[in-house]
Amino acid sequence: MEITLDKASETNASLNITLTPADYKPEVDKKLKQYSKTVALKGFRPGHVPASLVQKMYGKSILVEEINSMLSKTVSNYIRENKLQVVGDPVPNREQADAVDWDSQTDFAFSYTLGLASEFDIDFADLPAVNQYDIQAGDAEVDSTIADLQKRFHEHAHAEEVGEGDTIYGELKQVNAPDGGEAFTAKTAFPLNQMAEEAKGQFVGKKKDDVITFNLEQAFPDEKARATATGAPKDEAANLTGEFTFAIDDITRHEPAELNQAFFDKVLGAGAVSDETEFRAKVGEIIKSNYNRESEQLLRLDIEKTLLDATPILLPDEFLKNWLLEVNEGKFTPEQIDEQYGDFTKSVKLQLIKNKIADKADIKVDQEEVLEATRQMVREQFGFAGGENEEMNQTIDRIARNYLTDEKNNGQNYTSTFNRVFDDKVIGYAKEQMTIASQDITVDDFKTLVENRQA
Repeated sequence: MEITLDKASETNASLNITLTPADYKPEVDKKLKQYSKTVALKGFRPGHVPASLVQKMYGKSILVEEINSMLSKTVSNYIRENKLQVVGDPVPNREQADAVDWDSQTDFAFSYTLGLASEFDIDFADLPAVNQYDIQAGDAEVDSTIADLQKRFHEHAHAEEVGEGDTIYGELKQVNAPDGGEAFTAKTAFPLNQMAEEAKGQFVGKKKDDVITFNLEQAFPDEKARATATGAPKDEAANLTGEFTFAIDDITRHEPAELNQAFFDKVLGAGAVSDETEFRAKVGEIIKSNYNRESEQLLRLDIEKTLLDATPILLPDEFLKNWLLEVNEGKFTPEQIDEQYGDFTKSVKLQLIKNKIADKADIKVDQEEVLEATRQMVREQFGFAGGENEEMNQTIDRIARNYLTDEKNNGQNYTSTFNRVFDDKVIGYAKEQMTIASQDITVDDFKTLVENRQA
């Protein structure tokens, strides 16, 4: 076998492979012998079909299959052993392949077009510092969060007159029954936040024992809300129209929870804090903790952007665009490929950079690391603690293994988890090598920063 690489430029090359009978004939003969032992042909006992007949019947297909298999392995091995930074897939010369005479040729020549990334290196010492944002929860953010918590853990209070957002209880009566039938009547509750805005004015300001006459479908144009308000099934509520009266028996509203020990215990757990000062401090810590993941994600994006900006890489643009058109089989037009090409090349370059870092730092991912990452995902998803509970740990392990070996998605669960672990290890290593500058930032400024990055 003869293999040569001809580089037309820094980013384009041809891989040429020449095969002689010495390369493929031993394996072809071996498979022909196997066929002769198993082939069933009328007039011959099993295993006694003449070799010449087997050759005539199956020789060509076995030859084609064996050479295609050999070519695939040869191309992959050559790329790996020579550490070629191939982008896209090797594209075979189809005209050359179609011209092969499988009946008479004994020597075969094949050629593949390769798209290559230009050579590059990464020097962490030359990279600029990257900011890691330490979110500070100020008084305004703490106040806003506590106010939201007071609403969430609200208390019920009885009111003297109806206000926005109240719920009124009483008797609903239909003024005129349809077609002389029985008028609809029900003891029910009206949540004003489900009522049409233009109808609320008839109820706001009313007091206990007041009777309001109103149009039901105008007050509750949404049939689902009308069913909730009347207590009738949805299909029946749709037919409840016209004038109704509502006699108010009671008015309730949600009052924000008071800042007392009972409220502190509901929010944080019994005895976690003992006064408002401690509660505010704890809320500030929680706010900061909640933003830590977003801060880490932003740091990750900034590390990737810094690596991309500082690492010039040339790509075979024409080759890649043609390859994208071909592998997507008509799903995209050339114009759509051009439009999305910039984002595609960023992802290609970033993956090349990560692979280079992994190679230089000898970063590898083994099966146990993939399994442990999946176990942790199961713990977070189902709220399992694990720890010293052996039965729980076995359950977590079983779920994780089933997820990774799920045959329905052809191993995609394992591949995606492997890639995530690999990516985390590479970014973690880069973070250790780069200069990371801690910078305090308010919650509002951080939100603005994230919004600007996404714009």
